[in-house]
Amino acid sequence: PSLPGAGMNGNGPSKLVDPLEDPLPGVGTYEDFNTIDWVREKSKDRDRHREITNKSRQSTVALLHSVSDAFSGWLLMLLVGLMSGALAGGIDIAAHWLTDMKGGVCLIGFWFNHEHCCWKSNEATFQDRDRCPQWQSWAELITGTSEGAFAYIVNYLMYIFWALLFSFLAVTLVRAFAPYACGSGIPEIKTILSGFIIRGYLGKWTLIIKTITLVLAVSSGLSLGKEGPLVHVACCCANILCHLFTKYRKNEAKRREVLSAAAAVGVSVAFGAPIGGVLFSLEEVSYYFPLKTLWRSFFAALVAAFTLRSINPFGNSRLVLFYVEFHAPWHLVELAPFVLLGIFGGLWGALFIRANIAWCRRRKTTRLGHYPVIEVLVVAALTALLAYPNSYTRMSGAELISELFNDCSLLDSSQLCGYKQVTNTSETGVGNSLADRPAGAGLYTALWQLALALVFKMMITVITFGMKVPSGLFIPSMAVGAIAGRLLGVGMEQLAYYNHDSFIFKGWCSPGADCITPGLYAMVGAAACLGGVTRMTVSLVVIMFELTGGLEYIVPLMAATMTSKWVADAFGREGIYEAHIRLNGYPFLEPKEEFEHSSLTVDVMRPKRSDPALAVLTQEGMTVGQVEALVESTHYSGFPVVVSQESQRLVGFVLRRDLLISIDNARKRQEGVVSASQVVFTEHAPSVAADAPPPLRLRGIMDLSPFTVTDHTPMDITVDIFRKLGLRQCLVTHNGRLLGIITKKDILKHMAQIANRDPDSILFN
Repeated sequence: PSLPGAGMNGNGPSKLVDPLEDPLPGVGTYEDFNTIDWVREKSKDRDRHREITNKSRQSTVALLHSVSDAFSGWLLMLLVGLMSGALAGGIDIAAHWLTDMKGGVCLIGFWFNHEHCCWKSNEATFQDRDRCPQWQSWAELITGTSEGAFAYIVNYLMYIFWALLFSFLAVTLVRAFAPYACGSGIPEIKTILSGFIIRGYLGKWTLIIKTITLVLAVSSGLSLGKEGPLVHVACCCANILCHLFTKYRKNEAKRREVLSAAAAVGVSVAFGAPIGGVLFSLEEVSYYFPLKTLWRSFFAALVAAFTLRSINPFGNSRLVLFYVEFHAPWHLVELAPFVLLGIFGGLWGALFIRANIAWCRRRKTTRLGHYPVIEVLVVAALTALLAYPNSYTRMSGAELISELFNDCSLLDSSQLCGYKQVTNTSETGVGNSLADRPAGAGLYTALWQLALALVFKMMITVITFGMKVPSGLFIPSMAVGAIAGRLLGVGMEQLAYYNHDSFIFKGWCSPGADCITPGLYAMVGAAACLGGVTRMTVSLVVIMFELTGGLEYIVPLMAATMTSKWVADAFGREGIYEAHIRLNGYPFLEPKEEFEHSSLTVDVMRPKRSDPALAVLTQEGMTVGQVEALVESTHYSGFPVVVSQESQRLVGFVLRRDLLISIDNARKRQEGVVSASQVVFTEHAPSVAADAPPPLRLRGIMDLSPFTVTDHTPMDITVDIFRKLGLRQCLVTHNGRLLGIITKKDILKHMAQIANRDPDSILFN
């Protein structure tokens, strides 16, 4: 249809492009490293929904379309759950196989890991269930014998060789194909969920490379876990699957709801803890978490856990490697050592964050950062060299935790169960669990090795986390806590055995009874250390009891987790993920942080008193050439539209990207648009002289309801508005006249200044 003001001199009406009726490709999208406008995305989705609902009353086809639109969210969740569960199962199986490959190879089929190889064997005995003729160590293959110093050296060298090969492959693949596949990915996902755009971070290349290199990095024996990166993998799956549905492909805010649910799926498949996953997404990762997202996360986590259970990667019909069942109840007196573990976890968490951030900053600012491959190889060689002689550091992190959580039973051949046999008592406790017994030589050796392993793990994890390979932090943190907990648990057990007549143990710990479970202390210690590093509370406790099936141990877990959070918070308010977000300069408004300064918006807004006036567009009177010159001479993401330069009364707000695309498109598609054409943002185009070129109407791309605050609004309220509505900018007015603008970056810079940090460390828009 011909629009007002579209008459051309002499050659009849030509169509004037109105972006409202004819949306252009690219309008309403965002540049890389920019923040999305949640308010605009939400209203866009509401309009779309209203349109579909209105149409659905008119015809059956439209009704079916409306039903499929409503159902698409659930279908997407189903697909995300299936894909993530399948990938996690594959990663688990491959990592298990490659980890065992460092020790030897299966003769009946090299694709069997150690356990499966010996399952198929008839010669394996229960005592030596990991020894069978079908599985040969590298020394047996090369030298023909498994005993003696030479065989040990051959195995040692092969172990180092495989560790170096796996880590080299991991780091070169990441460097060559997907630089975004390194690290745990949780800091970036938190930033993306807060509305930031990092193109390619959740793309298909990142997914493929992260999946392959995660297996290699875990198998290389480096001190890292696969749990954090699995959250990144699940979010990549979700982002790729979003492209199948228009509703999610075209709306950034809707896509972030799906990514929140995907974060829950990641933890669900990492730990086999669907409910813990949903709570993790709610407490730790998500920025905006409506009820609808909660239900969808729950459904997706359920599907993913079910898929993983069907694949059964560990062969124990469980979703996790370290499932344990404790039988002995805990006593009130034991709360004291549990709180002690909480204090240890908090101190270690605070120390670890400081040390790791200092090391990562060094990596960023010195020559070290230029040689990622050499760094990874050196750390891998160092890790393998020091880890091999100690059997507790040689095994993978998950196996170590599994061993430490384990409760000693009659049939255990583990060194940690090297107690002296007590012959005179006939009772052996409840079920097949044993009464408390004195420690034997085997246990003392194990404790020494564990103490060395603790020091080694604490130091090596600091330099490993943040290297250019996929690296999670959950397993190394839990390993540190589990070692400390097991040491304390055995100490308490021996104390109880030798002093069961003292006033502490008298009432509840009789001789010959099973009073203290060292495995429980390991579990509480693991939770405390993980809590100290990440500052998770509710989700952590739920993940731990889903992991271990120990419902009656919720109180010890809660006590330790809460203590570790308080202790760690006393040294610094931010967890490891927030610290990494700040180190990388991402624009992230931390919801947990309080704004305590009494400044007003007028102190924070731009332009400052000494700056030139604000760059604005007028609703009419500017030509295409003037608008283009204004956009070219500035680098702002958007421009306020005012009635006129004199009145400065606010009309709306236009994004730079939309403005450029619309003008460029009008020059190509609309006849007569030249630099002298008027640009109008009003509803009715003004009358133009007969010989003047037709005006360009851009009201359709203008935001008619930009968010405004007055110049005397306190900053703490403004920060709250930014957090809760996810704004990217807010205009400041005085008596209805435009004064300035505040962006998310301005707020972050202001907060950095208050905290005596460098405001220029916030890098992006």
